[in-house]
Amino acid sequence: MNNKNTELFKEVMGNYPTGVTVVTTVTSEGTPIGLTVNSFASVSIDPLLILWSIDKRVSTYEEFTKTNKFAVHVLASDQGDLCSLFASKGTDRFANCEWRLKEGLPILADVAGVLHCHTYKTIDAGDHTILIGEVVEIESDKKEPLLYHKRKFGGIPAEFYNK
Repeated sequence: MNNKNTELFKEVMGNYPTGVTVVTTVTSEGTPIGLTVNSFASVSIDPLLILWSIDKRVSTYEEFTKTNKFAVHVLASDQGDLCSLFASKGTDRFANCEWRLKEGLPILADVAGVLHCHTYKTIDAGDHTILIGEVVEIESDKKEPLLYHKRKFGGIPAEFYNK
């Protein structure tokens, strides 16, 4: 893709609002790892499948593509700081947030929802890999989700509820 198309692609995709998630797992040594992900979608109801993608240049790429389980955390509307924490480099993310270990997965506190997944399939896709997870457990706090649009975070605007 040429430079002009790359910039236009980023512009168009940056104008597309998305929800925000943090995906977590543990390394083979048992160290918790996680990263902010907005490339998240449902795939199937039967079986329950979701997908997300990871950049091949991410430092934890090998761990996420080799693991057999991970958790997808749908962030709550007041968790912009948590989103930024898991998007940052060079910091101990788990030392700076509340979390617990549940069945071998790091689970973040106070999120809108958590999908505990077993890795179902991985698909090579250019400079990313798509991970499909089979949902084996669901936690929901029924909170408003965090949205991302044009490099800003926020909740669902009130006018959507008043129609």
